[in-house]
Amino acid sequence: MAPMKHYILCSLIFLLALLLGGCASTGPKPAPHSRATEISMRATGYCKCKQCCGWKRTWYGKAVVKGTKQKKAIGVTASGTKAKPGTIAADTRKYPFGTVMYIPGYGYGRVEDRGSAIQGEHIDLFFKSHREALQWGSKTVPVKVFTPR
Repeated sequence: MAPMKHYILCSLIFLLALLLGGCASTGPKPAPHSRATEISMRATGYCKCKQCCGWKRTWYGKAVVKGTKQKKAIGVTASGTKAKPGTIAADTRKYPFGTVMYIPGYGYGRVEDRGSAIQGEHIDLFFKSHREALQWGSKTVPVKVFTPR
């Protein structure tokens, strides 16, 4: 097959897949019949690096929480899941693990992590790279928090 014909065929297949499947947004969708409450929150970005998550390596290479000897599983959330796009760190006293949120410019996510600096109306959004987390930065956004009815 000629390169141009192959390119056109691949483009058509891609467009057809988009039309039939739609564009997936980051993270989980809320449960049917859940109610959304819009709350203004400070949203920051983080990744699994030591700068974002406060871990370091010992002289023999083991990852530990900075300032302690407690082992740190890199990329694993406080709820025990693997951090991925759509993972949200929140104050779990206000938003328990499993709470689904929609963040404009980020998409849907689920609370699966927490951090000592994440309190009140502050959430931390997981990104694959440190550069992406820095690009997001810190912003106040209207977050839709979904609760079951």
